[in-house]
Amino acid sequence: MTEETTAIVQAGPTSIWLSENGFEHQALEADHSGVELIKVEADFLIPLATALYAYGFNYLQCQGAYDLGPGKELVSFYHLVKVTDNVDSPVEVRLKVFLPRDNPRVASVYWIWKAADWQERESYDMFGIIYEGHPHLKRILMPEDWVGWPLRKDYVSPEFYELQDAY
Repeated sequence: MTEETTAIVQAGPTSIWLSENGFEHQALEADHSGVELIKVEADFLIPLATALYAYGFNYLQCQGAYDLGPGKELVSFYHLVKVTDNVDSPVEVRLKVFLPRDNPRVASVYWIWKAADWQERESYDMFGIIYEGHPHLKRILMPEDWVGWPLRKDYVSPEFYELQDAY
């Protein structure tokens, strides 16, 4: 019988700031380039994201999603950057929200960072994540009548899809 051990993750400066200010989250191990990763519950995304914006994370560099595998969770992530004058290496942090695949819903960050507009639409289109409060959440890459979410790992491609003449 082996004893399970959990690696202790050292909180980064952003995680420490969030903890000092009472925001619930979980520090994850930094990525390969040293970017701090923070796990956030869907219900706490907007308050935490708003606080990070006020703390100086004024640029949403990337929003995206991925699938952890058939039957597992979907992840919506947000790569934030503090953009200031005369900074050679800006501070970066990535938020991750783990969502159940049967009802993946999270609040839209569009009202904090307008850059989330088409990025959240792409995550919706490819993975079926509902970004609540998004002003125009609809398909952006696939035809509007497409059935399913093509980048989910359990997606089965249709045998036939007839393109409609748009003219």
